[in-house]
Amino acid sequence: MLAVVRSATLLGIAGEEVAVEVHAGPGLPGFTVVGLPDATCREARDRVRAAILSSGLSWPQERVTVNLAPSGLRKVGAGLDLAIAVGVLVASEQAEHPPQGFAFIGELGLDGSVRPVLGILPMAASLQQCDLVVPTNSAAEAMLLTRHRVRPVVTLREVVACLSGAHPWPTPAPVENQLPAPISPPDLSEVRGNRIGRLALEVAAAGGHHLLMSGPPGAGKTMLAERLVGLLNDLSPDRSLEATMIRSAAGLRLVDSGLETRPPFRNPHHTLSQVALIGGGSQFIRPGEISLAHGGVLFLDELGEFAAPALDALRQPLEEGVVRIHRAHASATLPASFQLVAAMNPCPCGFAGTLSCRCSSAALMRYQRRLSGPLIDRFDLRILIERTDSEALLAQAPSEPTAVVAARVAGARDRAMARGVESNRHLSSAALDKHSRLDPQARALLGAQVTAGKLSGRGVRRVRTVALTLDDLAEGTGVVTAETILLALALRSDLLADTLGGAAHEVVGVSTNSGGSFAAGGRNR
Repeated sequence: MLAVVRSATLLGIAGEEVAVEVHAGPGLPGFTVVGLPDATCREARDRVRAAILSSGLSWPQERVTVNLAPSGLRKVGAGLDLAIAVGVLVASEQAEHPPQGFAFIGELGLDGSVRPVLGILPMAASLQQCDLVVPTNSAAEAMLLTRHRVRPVVTLREVVACLSGAHPWPTPAPVENQLPAPISPPDLSEVRGNRIGRLALEVAAAGGHHLLMSGPPGAGKTMLAERLVGLLNDLSPDRSLEATMIRSAAGLRLVDSGLETRPPFRNPHHTLSQVALIGGGSQFIRPGEISLAHGGVLFLDELGEFAAPALDALRQPLEEGVVRIHRAHASATLPASFQLVAAMNPCPCGFAGTLSCRCSSAALMRYQRRLSGPLIDRFDLRILIERTDSEALLAQAPSEPTAVVAARVAGARDRAMARGVESNRHLSSAALDKHSRLDPQARALLGAQVTAGKLSGRGVRRVRTVALTLDDLAEGTGVVTAETILLALALRSDLLADTLGGAAHEVVGVSTNSGGSFAAGGRNR
C-alpha cells in the first residue's frame, strides 16, 4: 500500500515542502529511505521503528521504502520523523490516512514521544494553509504565522488516535503564556562624559552607519555599544518575521510576544570561527552571527583579536545585506542586513602613545595587519574614545537618557523613510545626489580630500551620507555645508589625525556642547 504525507525540511533559514511517500509491499522485510537524506534523516528508520513498537503498534513485516520528494533536494534533520511514522502506519493499514491538507513536523523519541525540532517557523511558512501537526512545545512558534490550524501533540499514539477519530485534536495554549518577558536595554544616561562617543552613537543610530571605536581599556567603548539598540526603532513587520525565522532556524528561544519586535544585539566572542560568524556548515547550513544580527546590531569587541579571514569575510555582507553560502550539497542565501559596531584597543596592551605602552614595533605591526584597509573603509564612523576625566565621571547631573536621544533618532529615521530607505546608509548614489546638495565650500573640501588621496570614491559617498545624517538630526534643509562635511570627516579618526588637526576637534566640541547632541548644538553655526 502507498501513503503520501506532507512535511517540510530546512535549508538555511528557509523551509522547503517535502512529500513523504511510503510504500509497503512484498519482498524481504527491510526499511529504506531515499531522496537525499542526510545522516540524521537516515537514522529515522531506527527512531521510527522503536517509536512505533513503544506505542503498542506493530512493525510491518514487509519491504518498506520511503521516498522524500523532491528527490533532488537535500533533506536534513529529524523533523521528518513524525511524517515517516504516520506514512508507515498508514501503508501497513494501522492508521487512517490523514485528510487532505494535513502536514506533520516533529522528531520521535524511542518511547514514542514527539519532540521539537529546529526551524518550525520557516518550515511552517513553506506550507500552504493546512492543519499542521507539531510537538506541543513548538505550537506557540507555529502559531505565529496565523494561517495554519496548529495541532499540538505529545505522543505518536495520540496522533494515531486523533486520525482515527477516537480523540479530538488538542487545542494549543495561548502564546503569551509560553514565552518569556522582554528585557529592557541599558540606558544612555549611565554614560558619563564621552561627548564624542555619544555623538557618534547618535549619528550611527540615526543613519544606520557602521561604527568603529578605538581607545584604552575602560574608556567606555563597550558601554556605548550596548546602548545603541535602545536608540533604534522597532522592526518593521517584514523584518520582524525574518529575524524571528532566523532565530527559529538557529534553535534560539523566541522573545517578547514571539516575533522579534526589537532590533537584536549580538556580541560574539573573538575566538569564534569563520563559519560561526558568517554561517554555513559541512552538512547542515546554519545562520551565523551576522544573520542573527539581521535588523539589529553586531558588536565585535576586541576587533583586533578576531581572525583576519573571518573579518574579511564581512566585506560582502556589509555591502549587500545578504550572505551567499555555497556547499557541495546545497546553497543558501541568508539575510544579513545588520549594523556593525566594533571596539578595539590601539595596540595589544591598550596604551599606545603613552609611557605605559609595552608593545614592540613588531607587535604593533602584527596587530595592525589583522585589519585590512577595505574592511576599515566600510566603517562610516571611526572615532577615538578617551578615558573620561574625573570631573565628568563624578558629576551629579545625569546625562541625556535614551528616550530623549531616541526621539531625535526617530525623527532622522522618518526623514530617511520619506526618501524610500530605512536609513541613510542604504541610499544609492543617485538618491544621495538628489537629497543631499553640497554648497561650493563643502564640494571644495571634499575635492581636496580626494586629491590628497585621503578619500576613495566609496569614502566620499560615506562622508556625504554621514553629513546628510548630521543635517537630518539638525532638522536641516538638505544643503550640506563645509562645517557639516568637516564634522563628518572629524568622525573618521584617520582623517582627523592626518589632515584636519585641531580644527576638527574644535568642530566636534562645538557640536556636542549640549550633552552629546549635534541637533542641540549644531544649528547655530
